[in-house]
Amino acid sequence: MMSAPNSESTSPSIQICRIMRPDDANIVGNVHGGTILKMIEEAGCIIGTRHCNTRSGDRCVAALARVERTDFLYPMFIGEVAHVSAEISYTSKHSVEVQVTVLSENILTGAKKVTNKATLWYVPFSLQNVDKITEVPPIEYSNPEQEELGKKRYEAQKLERMETKERNGEVIAAVSVPERHTKEPYTVGFSQSSLIHLIGPSDCTLHGFVHGGVTMKLMDEVAGIVAARHCKTNIVTASVDAINFHRKIKKGCVITVSGRMTFTSNKSMEIEVFVDADPLVEAEKGKYRAVTAFFTYISLDKENKSLPVPPLKLEGEEEQKRFEEGKARYLQSKAKRLAEKEQNQ
Repeated sequence: MMSAPNSESTSPSIQICRIMRPDDANIVGNVHGGTILKMIEEAGCIIGTRHCNTRSGDRCVAALARVERTDFLYPMFIGEVAHVSAEISYTSKHSVEVQVTVLSENILTGAKKVTNKATLWYVPFSLQNVDKITEVPPIEYSNPEQEELGKKRYEAQKLERMETKERNGEVIAAVSVPERHTKEPYTVGFSQSSLIHLIGPSDCTLHGFVHGGVTMKLMDEVAGIVAARHCKTNIVTASVDAINFHRKIKKGCVITVSGRMTFTSNKSMEIEVFVDADPLVEAEKGKYRAVTAFFTYISLDKENKSLPVPPLKLEGEEEQKRFEEGKARYLQSKAKRLAEKEQNQ
């Protein structure tokens, strides 16, 4: 179900909702983080595309460029209804910022709680020319401060995307699937995983390029396998660091979604996930790195209470370096959460 669009004079917003089914969840009933991410992206794509076509002229489709850090505040379960609300909060000349909130509803008791908040950035591409970025109609802001804060967020994410793209470059360093019985438990090699998927029409937008939500769902599946292999318990997505979409993935590409453990704390696991695309028809163009992100998982017992995570056994300087980088991200995120908690008190 989806609400009707608002007038163009205010910040456009929509809401979609859907009941969670068994195929949306893991074997103990927790809804996959990838399912929620896909719904978040669908809402963002709808409102972004709708807004970018409010003017006459070239028709376009809003393509996902980046998802800011997304925290999973509470788990969602089979039978609950997910309410996904999306609102455009900022527009630049060629991009749209969408704020999304996810609310879970227990339809038996009426209880509701916020499970996710996310910020997504979209870029509109012309339907006539897939390499042409169209201009975005501006929105009206309630005050100058709102616009100024949006501009700061825009500049920050733009810089971060450029830095991440430079760091990954065009170097393909795919995570291979090891002979797991030859690897020692709790090592990076023991849990690392890969998934190969052919991009078909049902995965794609009107342009023939893959939906961002489809990619994120596959990334979450791979990260979940890595986490489950490491701790052998029920695991759920706790957060996703910024997801950067470096290049579009076209219909007919074979993508390899690879995941490897980078860091473990006492209660959490960080997993690096990246997507490499291999064009089958235009094979001469070669493979390329399309998407990168870090997923954080926690381990749960039968009462959905967190369990200790087995320490990661490191092998070699590269794994030690990735571990230290992951530890820095963990401490930075922890400090930010504590600061926000103190601010709200």
